[in-house]
Amino acid sequence: MNERVAVGLTVDAQPTRAGDAASLLRLFDNQAKATPDAAALIRGPETLTYSELDAKTDRLALSLIDLGFGPELVAGLYAQRGPGFVIGALGILKAGGAYLPVESSFPLDHCSYLLNDAGVALVVTERSLAGSGLFSNNSLPVVEIEACEPADRSSIHRYVETKTHDIEPQSLAYVIYTSGSTGKPKGVEVTHRGLSNLIRWHRNAFGITSSDRATQFSSLSFDAAVWEIWPYLATGSSIHFVPDDVRIDPEGLRDWLVENGITISFVPTPLAEPLIALNWPRQVALRTLLTGADTLHRYPAPELPFQVVNNYGPTECTVVATSGIVAPGDEDRGLPPIGRPIENSRVYLLNEDLQHVPPGELGEVFIGGDGVGRGYRNRPELTAERFLVDPFSKDPDDRLYRTGDLARILPDGQLGFLGRLDDQVKISGCRLEPEQIVQAIVTHRDIESATVAARQDGDNAKILVAYIVSKRSVEFTASELRGFIARRLPPYMIPMVFVRLNRLPFTSNGKIDRSALPEPNSSNVLRETTAADARSPVEERLALILGRILALDAVGPQDNFFNMGGHSLLATQLIARIRDEFGVSLGLRAVFDSPTVVGLSSKVEEAIFSKVEAMTEEEAQLALSQLMQTGLETSTP
Repeated sequence: MNERVAVGLTVDAQPTRAGDAASLLRLFDNQAKATPDAAALIRGPETLTYSELDAKTDRLALSLIDLGFGPELVAGLYAQRGPGFVIGALGILKAGGAYLPVESSFPLDHCSYLLNDAGVALVVTERSLAGSGLFSNNSLPVVEIEACEPADRSSIHRYVETKTHDIEPQSLAYVIYTSGSTGKPKGVEVTHRGLSNLIRWHRNAFGITSSDRATQFSSLSFDAAVWEIWPYLATGSSIHFVPDDVRIDPEGLRDWLVENGITISFVPTPLAEPLIALNWPRQVALRTLLTGADTLHRYPAPELPFQVVNNYGPTECTVVATSGIVAPGDEDRGLPPIGRPIENSRVYLLNEDLQHVPPGELGEVFIGGDGVGRGYRNRPELTAERFLVDPFSKDPDDRLYRTGDLARILPDGQLGFLGRLDDQVKISGCRLEPEQIVQAIVTHRDIESATVAARQDGDNAKILVAYIVSKRSVEFTASELRGFIARRLPPYMIPMVFVRLNRLPFTSNGKIDRSALPEPNSSNVLRETTAADARSPVEERLALILGRILALDAVGPQDNFFNMGGHSLLATQLIARIRDEFGVSLGLRAVFDSPTVVGLSSKVEEAIFSKVEAMTEEEAQLALSQLMQTGLETSTP
């Protein structure tokens, strides 16, 4: 045996059997027959049963087959996060083809690029989106999900079933785009073999049954959505779509998970960290919280009533490559580990010469096994660079994906993640290349140069910071730049903070010196507006409070708390300071709804007047006197 194989983290398991690639479709078919009236998809009051989902996807599949759609063809799926997306994706898979998620919230130019670059055969969309400008500039066939008319159900089902059971393991299942180092996103091709392995492992590892109530939380363009949908529909579980307003509020998400009896949920790392730090009821239905997509910094408390599982995996390897339970009380060992390889996956830590590194030493992560995708769509040179022939396998067709991630093997055999070889970063669960953002920024006629970096805020959460050098000393506001970029890039790629520099720092070899980029502060951060100073004592005091929490010398009336580095944990501190200073209690929702000094001032004043109205005249005079005195003390230098 080649000695390098001995240090690979491997899991012994039965190899994929012939025909297993189509297991998603067969397993879903079995569930639809066995429990036709069971809830499959739930969004608020809307429920779609397995029978209804089966019928809708059969009709869509037949419509696509009639158009000549089938294996190795890709359909763009232009939809919103909800049941319509699942209907579209499953119908496309039943037709034998692959789906490409295209989020309706993204700029039209970005959506058009994805459709053109992937060379889609057609676009599946919801009726509410069919009038979008996306379809006005291309001649692609467009299929509305709702327009697929009912017909003889039995004949449709038999026809679709015959077609889908012929799918080969290496057939394309889906394409998802990730940010590209050249400034252009690249599409990752994932096969039915990888998808089937993910489903099989997930069901076994977490004991998934038809009684489970899972969540769909992630953005559709984030490959975690693949993981949130297919293992559960293959098992007969119900999938509950998390409301948009709850997805940004840790306390609101906790309450929603408890109230809806959710048993298993994936939450991206940036939100999972504050979520597991909250107080939870002792008895909850939730037994497993899955997280991943970024570096986890927090360990769960021993009293947390569910297990936390940390997961790691690039899009190129079908969502998850390693997984492990994060044990409470292990803070002394450093960052939480990313676990061990999942079933039918192999992980090797290699040096530049593709030689193994000893346990405990730093090495680049290479991933092999069933989850490795086919490569990048229409990018043969990049595919050859990142998807290498597996030197540890006897099968000449096996590939290793070169991740560019750094890790080491911990004493207990788990992997410890240590960062990136290059500048690629993950923000809010989405992987991106700063160069792509830079290219969008410098298209502004008044910007000379720019760079983008990820920095950690006070709670170790990553935020995107853009450093800009303007032409002819042109003045900008953060709002202007944010709006300009929003017309070109998806929301998760828009920097949170903009820092103005006279010039970018460079090393002696002409590269940007990232270590010399300054920390954002009150002297260099672009403000949201050029508004005047505070207009009232309440605004003045709130500006002081925000400045202290964010470590800024000055905060303007229209400056956005979150765009200056604020996050949910700091928002909790802000609510506590407002309670101490003004004697009123605001919910965390108030900060998300009104994140500026002006907006919060209105909320505080409303709360004060409501409190005063409930008092006697004597109590009100005393309270107002104390409030004014506090204001004078706060304002005094």
